[in-house]
Amino acid sequence: MEEGDVRLTDLVRSSGCNAKLPPGDLDSVLRSLPSFPDPAILAGYETADDAFVYDLGDGRAMLQTVDFFPPMVDDPQLFGEIAAANAISDIYAMGGEPSVALSIVCFPSCLPLSVLHDIMLGAIGKAREAGCTIAGGHTISDREPKFGLAVTGFADSGHVWQNRGAREGDAVVLTKKLGTGITMTALKGREADAGSVEEAVESMRTLNRKACSQARRCRIHAATDVTGFSLVGHASEMATASGVTIELSFGSLPLLEGARYAELGFIPEGRYTNEDFLGSKADLSALSQLERDIVLSPETSGGLLLSLPEEDAHLVDGWVIGHVSGYSGKAVAVR
Repeated sequence: MEEGDVRLTDLVRSSGCNAKLPPGDLDSVLRSLPSFPDPAILAGYETADDAFVYDLGDGRAMLQTVDFFPPMVDDPQLFGEIAAANAISDIYAMGGEPSVALSIVCFPSCLPLSVLHDIMLGAIGKAREAGCTIAGGHTISDREPKFGLAVTGFADSGHVWQNRGAREGDAVVLTKKLGTGITMTALKGREADAGSVEEAVESMRTLNRKACSQARRCRIHAATDVTGFSLVGHASEMATASGVTIELSFGSLPLLEGARYAELGFIPEGRYTNEDFLGSKADLSALSQLERDIVLSPETSGGLLLSLPEEDAHLVDGWVIGHVSGYSGKAVAVR
């Protein structure tokens, strides 16, 4: 098989962040695990934060995260870029700077090694753009290709962002458009047009570095990024951790052109498991079926979701999509 004959998306059942375990299944396992308190751990998995935070005791905090998934595009180098941008995003979502990473590779023996070379090349280039070095990694043989990074970053220990801390009256800002999961589902079904795919790919391969840098000039009360558990899912995590309700306006949401493919039935599988978990946590009663499909669909390498004072919102390139209110019985309400 020549590299030009390879269609990576034909080799996988799920792609990108749509391949995550259903949030309900993951939540049930995490809740069953014993807790081992450590005063140096500033953030763990208890509130579903994006990275583990460890106080180094010298004014710095170490941030660690890991993310990998099957391909959502057929070009190996683009896949490497997107996977790297997605993994590094968790460091930016905590307000940190990525420093070093290890690669995670699952690779089928039937594919030419030139495919793996190009995946790694894309990841190395994207990591270098972030100021991060891929220093090694681990590989296994697998029938489905998968790739990602374990990333270590650093931040001032007093300025780490977490997904808890959103305050009543805050504006909610999103820094990338929605619709990557829907667009890539249409691509896998060979229905997406080139323009829609190009827009989605450009969004996914774009680092959240600039958005993070801009947000550091603001009073960030809570932050996360939007990936496999959908806009509503990640907003719900933030609201639950903060004890508030996040109210979103569907009409204010920025959408990729490819989001329209939801009308044709190109809905990622994860959209349904997201709804199963979020049914009691979110009020989506004002939305049409199409609108529900969009706000519940997984995103890959999505934007930062920020809760900050309304007067600071203009300092970040993004869209004000809602606000924070006192808890009203649901974590999220979309109107």
